[in-house]
Amino acid sequence: MRSNLFQAESQPVLSQERWAKQNDQAIRVGLGPDVLATKGAMTSYRGQIAFHHEKSGGMAKLAKKIVTSEDVSLMRVSGQGEVWFGQDAGYVYTVELENEGVSLNVRNLLAFDATLAWDIKRIKGAGIMAGNGLFNTTVTGVGTVAVSVVGKPVLFDCSAAPVAVDPNATVLWSSHLSPSINNSMNMSSALRGGSGEAIQYVFHGPGFVLVQAHEWAPPPEEKSGGGIIGNALDLFS
Repeated sequence: MRSNLFQAESQPVLSQERWAKQNDQAIRVGLGPDVLATKGAMTSYRGQIAFHHEKSGGMAKLAKKIVTSEDVSLMRVSGQGEVWFGQDAGYVYTVELENEGVSLNVRNLLAFDATLAWDIKRIKGAGIMAGNGLFNTTVTGVGTVAVSVVGKPVLFDCSAAPVAVDPNATVLWSSHLSPSINNSMNMSSALRGGSGEAIQYVFHGPGFVLVQAHEWAPPPEEKSGGGIIGNALDLFS
């Protein structure tokens, strides 16, 4: 049989590295140490691999998941072998954390080392705008995070000048940055149906923000959020 499928670029990647890009839209992870991944992100594996639901890891984190509708649905991948991950043909990027953290949109999360810590954080000052999805998941510690990005992303250095981004196009940012909320809606625009760009995150300071060429649609259930919920979440932060 002959086919260009038998070319080297279509064969499983050979690497001694734990995290290795298979191609632009897939990544291969070698086990040993466990990996936490978004449920459904596994595309294939070789070896003795087990997949188990990952619990929230505490009542405070569970309460945040319920109240915010931040759907952090993770599975623990363990065993000996290698696993390939991909999601909706998105472009895969990895971030190496060295006692650092990133705040990310959970819909872009692919997988990360199980040694890293994760939590749900509210964007301070979101108030009644919490229903626009102003909750993000933070991952901190030492290890690798893989994300899946819709389209080619743009990486902004926020130290040079303030950068305003659409919350639903934001992939991740340096967790030590605290974005402010800009509401550009006015009565004239509202009466005409709005611009579709009413709320932005505004970043300024030493750090970066990654933005994709796609805006996620806010989940309908998030519209029930509000200032009271946001304030209650501060008790768990």
